[in-house]
Amino acid sequence: MSFLKAGWKNLALINYEINPQVLKKYVPFGTEIDFWNGKCYVSLVGFLFHDTRVIGLAVPFHTDFEEVNLRFYVKRFENGKWKRGVVFIKEIVPKRAIALIANLLFKEHYYTMKMSNSYVETAHSHTFTYNWFSKKHRNFIEVETKKEPSPILPNSEAEFITEHYFGYTKFTESKTFEYEVTHPGWRQYEVIRFDMDVHFEYNYGPISTSSKI
Repeated sequence: MSFLKAGWKNLALINYEINPQVLKKYVPFGTEIDFWNGKCYVSLVGFLFHDTRVIGLAVPFHTDFEEVNLRFYVKRFENGKWKRGVVFIKEIVPKRAIALIANLLFKEHYYTMKMSNSYVETAHSHTFTYNWFSKKHRNFIEVETKKEPSPILPNSEAEFITEHYFGYTKFTESKTFEYEVTHPGWRQYEVIRFDMDVHFEYNYGPISTSSKI
């Protein structure tokens, strides 16, 4: 039985090309940064957890909630093949119990903040908005997309961003925590417009980036 099962809804991914040296301190032992066409990426991801269950059980008031995370991509060579995964720099949720369990059991980097989200559907588009509040500053990401999804093409940038099936956490300088993530293949929506206001230095520390969605 899986420890955690949930639906991931309304994903908004904003991707940044970054100098890999900035990420060096976050790379878990036994892994190395995974590049796409020579580019190193971090992704700011907003989505909804839906119908969340822990060991098959639904915890009251903790089944549906927002998350915004900042992650990057690594790979690990094991048993003659590469395993592709993600490392989370910080994961923000509105539920203290979720953060406590995830940090305790998965050795992740969850933090609790006040959050909200909205979803607007019209005849021609979807609009996803995620808000989180650090001190008095409202951070938000908002993405408007076309209505109909399209397949994610093999060997594309979108496939690189979405098709990683392991999570890695830097437990100590010589110990890494690994867990497997399974999900069906995704499709993508073409972006019409995006907007954001994120206090990166306060939320994540000084990280120099250039953005792309």
